Amino acid sequence: MQNQTLIQYFHWYYNEEQTLWVKVKNEAENLGQLGFTKVWLPPAYKASGGGYSVGYDAYDLFDLGEFDQKGSVPTKYGSKAEFLEAVNALRDNGVGTLADVVFNHKAGADELEQVKVRKVDPENRNEFISDEFEIQAWTKFTFPGRGDTYSSFIWDHQCFSGVDWAEDTQEDAIFSIQNQYGDKWEEVVSEEHGNYDYLMYADIDFRNPAVREELKYWGKWMHETCGLVGFRLDAVKHISHHFFNEWIDFMQNNAGDELFIVGENWEINSAEELQSYIDRTEGRMQLFDSLLHLNFHEAAKQGNQFDLQTIFDNTLVQLSPNLAVTLVDNHDTQPLQALESYVDYWFRPIAYSIILLREQGIPCVFYPDVYGAKYEEDGQFIELNHVEELPELLRLRKEKAYGLQRDYFDHPNCVGFTREGDTEHDNSGLAVVISNGDEGIKRMEMGEHFAGQIFIDALQKRTEEVEIGADGFADFYCAAGSVSVWVLK
Repeated sequence: MQNQTLIQYFHWYYNEEQTLWVKVKNEAENLGQLGFTKVWLPPAYKASGGGYSVGYDAYDLFDLGEFDQKGSVPTKYGSKAEFLEAVNALRDNGVGTLADVVFNHKAGADELEQVKVRKVDPENRNEFISDEFEIQAWTKFTFPGRGDTYSSFIWDHQCFSGVDWAEDTQEDAIFSIQNQYGDKWEEVVSEEHGNYDYLMYADIDFRNPAVREELKYWGKWMHETCGLVGFRLDAVKHISHHFFNEWIDFMQNNAGDELFIVGENWEINSAEELQSYIDRTEGRMQLFDSLLHLNFHEAAKQGNQFDLQTIFDNTLVQLSPNLAVTLVDNHDTQPLQALESYVDYWFRPIAYSIILLREQGIPCVFYPDVYGAKYEEDGQFIELNHVEELPELLRLRKEKAYGLQRDYFDHPNCVGFTREGDTEHDNSGLAVVISNGDEGIKRMEMGEHFAGQIFIDALQKRTEEVEIGADGFADFYCAAGSVSVWVLK
């Protein structure tokens, strides 16, 4: 079986001449050849920003660029027909599609409602700082451009637990909606700000059974309409994990084939917090390993002062490797974003060798590392270069990175690991040496079945040929501040 490899096929500032869905269709064959098995696409439905929105200000989940709403028919990425053509092209090339799902909130309501609320302390959301009073809030969604096509469900204030804007008083605050399902926030895993249920816009209330049923109905409709293989779930730490347990069980039971589901629970402190979420959802979803990304960021900043022996400390891939989706960067960490923590260019090939060639975790490659990116915001111009070594590293993952793994994380500046290959993949097996300081040498075991065989550096950083000894060991090299991947000549 081929190793699973994901790609996040967008970045926050995607601005190329081709709309994204057209580009996906045109690149589908290339993506399959590179070794990608799944493509995570950005939100495909209409957002409150219409044709300009990245998509996380979700408005109408049923409008995949089909109806004239929010100032446009298509989304930023194209029309519904183009989206379906892109998904079909990927499938024809052996690549599945993951849809991005924003369930936490809705934005761009169509009508105002008179709503009973209490203000809360933004730093401690559990503390009310006002008595109950009424405001005019944007909480009614009737979708006049779509009508009752696909669904006749009307969202009103009983579907939401909070808002951040009072239209009548023009006040910006966090208002807890006092509805029939509760006068406080829902139970969520994150205790930041006391309770981090409220994030933005009109916060969906999953205590309302009609809301839960509508979102299950939408998930089934989306899966069947588009032929998806899974979902990427946005902002899961702000949403009741009880709802996700119910929703995922429903989706898996209706899917036929098992769906691949990965959640974004962006944690910056503790792998135990990510593990706690996995425990509460009983392993129903994968999680992105934000902490490994932050280790990469720190390692790149510190250079040879970073102890490479600690690169996996306090990471999800260390605690729950079977449920970790590993990454180097994403749309939230790229330059000019709120969570900016972009991994310096010199370290990116090292980071990719770690997530692509090791046994633990399922890697997710970031779009600019394949294609590059240029964008500008507020007078700042950013250019992200593609990672030259990435196509070869992807090929090595597809063809070579199999079999028993042996680790040699035994030096602060030079570490390595080997994969001894297997019988299912011809000529598989490799040895990886990484240095964040001077040029390195590492004696490592490939296995006696390689005795007398010659290995070369697939990345062409070193020109030596290495012969495997009778005991299965050899000395492998890498250049200063670099990575070399040794494979059969």
